[in-house]
Amino acid sequence: MSQASPCLNCGACCATFRVSFYWAETDAAPEGSIPQHLTEQVTPHISCMRGTNQKPTRCVALLGEVGEAVRCSIYEKRSSTCREFIWHGENGQDNLDCQRARAAHGLPPLPSNPQGPGLIPIIAA
Repeated sequence: MSQASPCLNCGACCATFRVSFYWAETDAAPEGSIPQHLTEQVTPHISCMRGTNQKPTRCVALLGEVGEAVRCSIYEKRSSTCREFIWHGENGQDNLDCQRARAAHGLPPLPSNPQGPGLIPIIAA
């Protein structure tokens, strides 16, 4: 059983946290894919998505209205940071950063799923 991602109507993480990653993930490196023009240099080895290193925070690749309907304009080319960020309840895991981002944008918390997706509780007879 697969879970429906709430991310398509959220986007709070993209408008709350700095999205930092190793510079070679940009297309300036032979194996990189993130469009370099959408990034800024943080240190000699670390880049971030433009818009996430400032307040108010909002990733330049985020399209749409936070909490309504959003999408990432570079989803297939997104950074490892974004690929590794799980939403609260994904695969039965809690993510307090996801919940914190949602709260910062006035969105209700996502329910916890401590047993994981698709698991049926065992009820003792």
